[in-house]
Amino acid sequence: MKSYFRIEIDRMEGYVPGEQPRIDNLCKLNTNENAFPPSPRVKRALAEFEWERLRRYPDPLADALRDRIAQEFGVGRANVIAGNGSDDILTMLFRCFTSPELPLACLFPTYSLYPELAKMQGAGVIEIPLEPETFALPDDLLERAKGANLLIITRPNAPTGNSFPMETMREICRKFDGVVFFDEAYADFADDNCMGLAREFDNVIVSRTFSKSYSLAGLRLGFAVGNAELIAGMFKVKDSYNLDRMTQALGFAAFDDREYLAECCEKVKAIRREFSKELKALGFRVVPSQANFVFTSPPDRDGERCFKELRSRAIIVRYFRGAATREYVRITIGTPEEMARVLAAFREIY
Repeated sequence: MKSYFRIEIDRMEGYVPGEQPRIDNLCKLNTNENAFPPSPRVKRALAEFEWERLRRYPDPLADALRDRIAQEFGVGRANVIAGNGSDDILTMLFRCFTSPELPLACLFPTYSLYPELAKMQGAGVIEIPLEPETFALPDDLLERAKGANLLIITRPNAPTGNSFPMETMREICRKFDGVVFFDEAYADFADDNCMGLAREFDNVIVSRTFSKSYSLAGLRLGFAVGNAELIAGMFKVKDSYNLDRMTQALGFAAFDDREYLAECCEKVKAIRREFSKELKALGFRVVPSQANFVFTSPPDRDGERCFKELRSRAIIVRYFRGAATREYVRITIGTPEEMARVLAAFREIY
């Protein structure tokens, strides 16, 4: 059959999301969903939602939500844009800053959606490999990224979970001749974040998602903060009504409950610390994590076997084929009971 697609689409494989399996007695630890429910304020906002107003279009700019985000991070409304998940933010980003003449630079391994979005724009991709085993940044990152118009740093990184020194991030922002985008999907579980760099530098954008720390993966909401001119350009390519009325209301309620956010993240971090300690005791190699998951290599360094053995016990984790990642599995931090189940399985397997 004749293809009617653009050549870039024909050449793409497309992004493959994490599996959403239907298995009895499932322990689902593959897509980094939060182990705990959203803020009770979300439940209250949902109960009080004026359903009859759904006949009207939502605010296309999400001003109330943007104002609250701006207030929290010490910027103006013009410095904030909201999207249908952080993937929507990424789509705007790539529409604005990549093309056949404007390549992307990103880390490897990292979020595999980035190269696919670049291909949609016909843009080249400069992959910058992280150091083996430690997954640290290479010393010559800026040299390798030369010529790119957009540099994405996922911090903490996915799927590895580690972070990178703040002073190195500041140096990159200062020296890179293009837009530096920090994808901070997991920042609320980390010791620090790059939001201050979005205020400090004109070429920096920082994104966050509600899917992880706010426990709202099913809602689809994200936002970005950056220089007002960069954000204004992203508004030009935003879908007209990209956030529905209910998402804006529930997102506002979740974001406004800062105390619950902090409590929830601290619980995840405590479980992460204990789980990492137990893994090491069993002979696993554990990459130091700043996210709500751990990237770990089993005693036999066979990540695929580990993935399959867990799956046979109805425990689903994430496995990434490839030379840099094949020894590892990524395990979402779940409840204490879920992590105990994983550890019991590992004691059987190894």
